[in-house]
Amino acid sequence: MELQQQPPRQPEGCLAVAIRIPVRIVVLVLVVPIRMIWDALAATARAVHRTLLRPTGRALKWLGHTLVVVPLIHLGRGLAWLGHTLVVVPLVFLGGCLAWLCRTLVVTPLTWLWRWLVVPLWRYGVAVPATWVYRYVLTPVGHGIAWAAVGLGAGVAWVASAVWAGLARVGRGIAWLAAGGWTGIAWLAAGIGKALVRVGLILFVVPVGWFYRRVLTPIGHVLTVVAREVVAAFGHAWRIAGQISRAVGRGLKWLGWQLVGRPVRWVWRTVCAPVVHWVRDTVWAPVKRAAVEAGRVVGHALGTAGRTAREALASARETVRQARADAWRALVGGPPREPTPHPARTLGSTTTASGAVPAPEISLRKTEG
Repeated sequence: MELQQQPPRQPEGCLAVAIRIPVRIVVLVLVVPIRMIWDALAATARAVHRTLLRPTGRALKWLGHTLVVVPLIHLGRGLAWLGHTLVVVPLVFLGGCLAWLCRTLVVTPLTWLWRWLVVPLWRYGVAVPATWVYRYVLTPVGHGIAWAAVGLGAGVAWVASAVWAGLARVGRGIAWLAAGGWTGIAWLAAGIGKALVRVGLILFVVPVGWFYRRVLTPIGHVLTVVAREVVAAFGHAWRIAGQISRAVGRGLKWLGWQLVGRPVRWVWRTVCAPVVHWVRDTVWAPVKRAAVEAGRVVGHALGTAGRTAREALASARETVRQARADAWRALVGGPPREPTPHPARTLGSTTTASGAVPAPEISLRKTEG
């Protein structure tokens, strides 16, 4: 890959070298305070955006979504359902009824009238007579008119061709005369134009060219050099001002750390941290453990009370069910119902039902004997 050769740099004049240093010094003195103020404002804006505006915007977004968007969504759904129920469904039903009435009262009679009255009347009252008149009356008359028009057109064409030939001869003569006159006028106008061009060149173009070369070109060159140096000085001063601003910022940061950050860190490590650790280990941890134990005891008590209440409700429902069945048998009649025996507790069960009879235990020694 061949390296691209940069174009050779044009030599700088003495004017550019003479005004470069003073312009850069003046511009640097003017730009440094502006750059420092700009950097301070930019840092402040970033801090405000990071610590204040962004959390505030997120909070406002959440509030707007919670207080405005969600209620509007639910309101829109409710209004949509209400409109569909109160407007769309009745309108659909009414439209169906109107369509049936229109089809029954209008379309069917009009169809019958068109098919059995209008079509026969048009066919036999208008179409058939019009066809006969066109075929036997209008067609012969049209043929005769066409023959007469052809003969008349031939005569008119012959007369028109004769007249056009005479007019063509007259037009050619007039064109020859006009061409000769136009040639003379063009020659005279060309001579006058050349004379005016020479006069304008001598009176205007030559002085304007001299003024441009001798006056405007040097002034423009000087202004171009001054403007280029001023622009370059502004860029150079802006970069140097940025370096100065960053150095001042680093110095202020170091000074703030030495005057505020280091003492605050020492106070936190030597005073606040031990106090916080003591409060956490001595006060907060026992309170947390006591709260956890109290919550566990309260949960166990609530669970036991719930199980007891459920068992009492189940027993009450069973008693009410049996009393209702006994009352029904007393009114209707029938043999008394045997009470349902409860399943006995086994060795693997963990619950004991009220009134349950324990099952006899089987000994392995007796079984083997």
